[in-house]
Parts: sequence; structure tokens; C-alpha cells
Amino acid sequence: MSTAWLVQKRTGQGGWADAFWSLGLGAAGVGVALFPIDGAAPSLRQYLAALLIGLWGLRLGSHIAVRAAHEEREDARYARLREDCGAGFQVKMFGFLMLQAGAAAFLALSVMAAARNPAPGLTLQDAFATLIFVGALVGEAVSDRQLAAFKRNPANKGGVCDVGLWAWSRHPNYFFEWVSWCAWPVFAININGEWPWGWLALTGPAYMYWLLTKVSGVPLLEEHMRQSRPKAFEAYAARTSAFFPRPPRR
Repeated sequence: MSTAWLVQKRTGQGGWADAFWSLGLGAAGVGVALFPIDGAAPSLRQYLAALLIGLWGLRLGSHIAVRAAHEEREDARYARLREDCGAGFQVKMFGFLMLQAGAAAFLALSVMAAARNPAPGLTLQDAFATLIFVGALVGEAVSDRQLAAFKRNPANKGGVCDVGLWAWSRHPNYFFEWVSWCAWPVFAININGEWPWGWLALTGPAYMYWLLTKVSGVPLLEEHMRQSRPKAFEAYAARTSAFFPRPPRR
């Protein structure tokens, strides 16, 4: 994350921090999934877990990197932090990124618990977990594409994206991000009780939900929206669920 700090300092785009974090967590997940702790060859479940978390990191990291490289305006969360901290922004940012590194290490434990489930072969439980993960990955990618298309249309300037999945949730990308982490406990928990460490994977979705809804996701973005386009956002918020998708109110 030190590299992320240097890049955002040089470019003035705090969003690079999220790109490096996603790629780094993806790489860490692959590492903990495949690392030969007992000297044995990796199992099919280990390879599957490594593949999924690797795809997750590449997809999210590349999406954020492209956005940071091409958008002139900085991510609203980091722009607000820069404004609030003034001359002390870079010191605060470095500390924040070190905390992010710790968060990535904590989340990687869920991947490790899932990959190390000693149940033989791959089961229907693994298939269900894979379905959850892939479905969430697709849902998040669709959400990101819909938002990007909305922003590209000059007619939408000053408005709030309320098309497609964004009509059902104010943060469908965050929702599907959280769902992807819900797949790891399904991989990890051995219903026969032979892998008690599998329960550790529950910390991943719990921690991600807290981060997204209480810390650095929903609260900061919605505060920015209320300040930058209050009327449009309040109307949108009145008819649209904050996180969990549901049909819009009429």
C-alpha cells in the first residue's frame, strides 16, 4: 500500500488506493489459498478459491484503475478527506492506507478458511458457493457499467443514476460486493463439524458489510450526494432502498 500512497500523491487521484487495495487483496487471497502449509499439493478447492479471488481482484482493481486514470474529478470520498485534512492530507492518507492493508489481511482469512476446508473433492456445497460468487461478480460488473454509461451521457449531469439495478438499490455495486464475500463461508463451513476453522470465514462478509454500510462506502458517498445534488438525491432516496435491492417505491 506504500506504492498506492506514492501513486495517489503523484497523480492527485485518491482512487488509485482502491485499485491497489483490490489487486493486492486478490493476490493475497491467491497466496493464502495455494500456500503449501503441510507440503501437500493444493486441492481442487484450493485451486477454485484461488481462481475466484484472483478474478475478483483483477476485475475490481482494473475497473477502478481505469476510472482513476481517465476521470478528471477525484473520487468524492477522497476529495472530501483532502478538503477536511488540508495540509495534513498525505499523512492521514498514509495512515489510512496502512489500515487498509490490515483490513485486506483480515479479509484474506475468509479465503484461507474456505480454501483449506479438508472435505474431499468438490461438492454441491462448493457448486452453490461458486454460483453465489460468480452471480455477485456479474451483478457488480453490471452495476458498474450502468453507472459509467449514465455518467457518460451529458444530459445526466447533476442527476442521480436511477436506471437498471440502480432503481432497486442506491448502491447495487456495494450490495453485490458484499454478496461475493458471503460465498466464502459456504465454501468453508463443513457441516460435519470436521473443519471448525471454517466458521472463521463468517468474519469476511460481516466485516465487509460494516465497512460498506457504516464506514467508507455508503455514508461518505451519500453525504457527498446530499451536498452536491440535494433535491435529486432526496427524491431518489425516498423511493430507493439504501442497500438491499427491492422494487422502487412509487
